[in-house]
Amino acid sequence: MTDARRRGRLLLLGATLAWSTAGLFARAIPLDTPTVILWRGLFGAAGLVGLLLVLQGPAGLRDFGRLGRAGWLYALCSGLGMLCFVGALKATTIAHVAIIYATVPFAAAGLGWLVLRERPGSGAMAAAIAALSGSVVMVGLGGDGRALGDLMAVGMVLAMAAIIVIARARPGLPVLAAGIVSAIWVPLVCLPFATLDGLTVWNVFLMAGFGLLNSTLGFALFIYGSRHCPPVETALIGALETPLTPLWVWLVFAEQPTAATLAGGGIVMLAVLGHLSRGGR
Repeated sequence: MTDARRRGRLLLLGATLAWSTAGLFARAIPLDTPTVILWRGLFGAAGLVGLLLVLQGPAGLRDFGRLGRAGWLYALCSGLGMLCFVGALKATTIAHVAIIYATVPFAAAGLGWLVLRERPGSGAMAAAIAALSGSVVMVGLGGDGRALGDLMAVGMVLAMAAIIVIARARPGLPVLAAGIVSAIWVPLVCLPFATLDGLTVWNVFLMAGFGLLNSTLGFALFIYGSRHCPPVETALIGALETPLTPLWVWLVFAEQPTAATLAGGGIVMLAVLGHLSRGGR
């Protein structure tokens, strides 16, 4: 395994840890979905602009002029994924979002095969199937979800698979600039529907954390890591978010995990870590 691929895996693991805090923020912020998306997006966009300037200086602003069709498509898919993601967290259970998100490896593998003609290895697909089965065990098949929220979670999966494949197909794409575009247009769409009701200093602080930690840091690590790993492996590492998200909620909000959560989360962890260790050898 090359150093670039090893570095890509570490970056993707970091992105997964950052994204796994989404359930915490969704539970902690008692505001409506458009308001949360607005403030999360504004803080996230500010963080990404700052990151662009730190990494590339003022010259990095030229990246907006060379986005091209792929860059604008990336920004569109990323923004739609953001809308679906936060909307799903608010409209259905975190458990349902987790299990639907676990299908990303399949969506990324299928799209990668159709677009890039990259046939996923049997080991990666076996690990993806094991991760999905662990997610099913973890959250169960109860009827506690809501159709609208589940549908938005499906939209999130399709958007995530799309940006994974676009980043893989265009390694030189200025995805940080594309991410900034997505983080700007989404809040603008939500602005007419946002409200000031319940907007306290604490809630603004939480939404800043949602934007900077979950959005900026996670996205920054993801865009650089996904350039060096196949689509199915990128999505497979992201499947670790499934057991981690309820873990943080349990630690902070003392929500006792069920036996199914522990068992299914263990299956997901073993599937991903087993695949990564085999690749390392």
